[in-house]
Amino acid sequence: MRVTQYGEPVLKQKAEDIDIFNDELETLANDMFETMCEANGIGLAAPQVGISKRMFVIDMRRRVDTDSECNFTLDGRYVPLELAMPLVAVNPEVENAGMYVETAEEGCLSFPGIYAEVERFYKVRLTYNDLRGLRHEIVCDGLFARCIQHENDHLDGVTFVDRLSSKQLLKISSKLKKIKRSSRDFLKGQK
Repeated sequence: MRVTQYGEPVLKQKAEDIDIFNDELETLANDMFETMCEANGIGLAAPQVGISKRMFVIDMRRRVDTDSECNFTLDGRYVPLELAMPLVAVNPEVENAGMYVETAEEGCLSFPGIYAEVERFYKVRLTYNDLRGLRHEIVCDGLFARCIQHENDHLDGVTFVDRLSSKQLLKISSKLKKIKRSSRDFLKGQK
């Protein structure tokens, strides 16, 4: 699948809930994982492949710093990372599970070559449906929590650059303009 880029309208739309759990949804999830891996990412939201539906995929096994722990509970139990990943979150709901906020560098497959410091809650609670429609809960912190918040933002039409200060945006404005021009040219070619 093609990864949508900054400037494409689907990235600014609020995604629709999913109410049909079938083979088509599973195929979409598999295609999204394949796309995410080819793009060397650890998370990807459906709007990033041009589909305005409330679903994202994450695979924390792909994180660069595998020495840092990936602590989480799934439905109230600690489980090995290999059993919980890859994660498909359908109709997710995210809430902070602590008051601590952390600032760390983020990038996004829809903003190639752009990285910036973003403030996020350190610990979150994710409630979501799996591909069969069953509801689950993950409580996690650190990079996993950051990734969940980042991907969930996409479902609300929010990108990580929307969370940057004016000063941060000024530093990356020329790169943003270049990506937006590329997106505009792509969209013109689609007409």
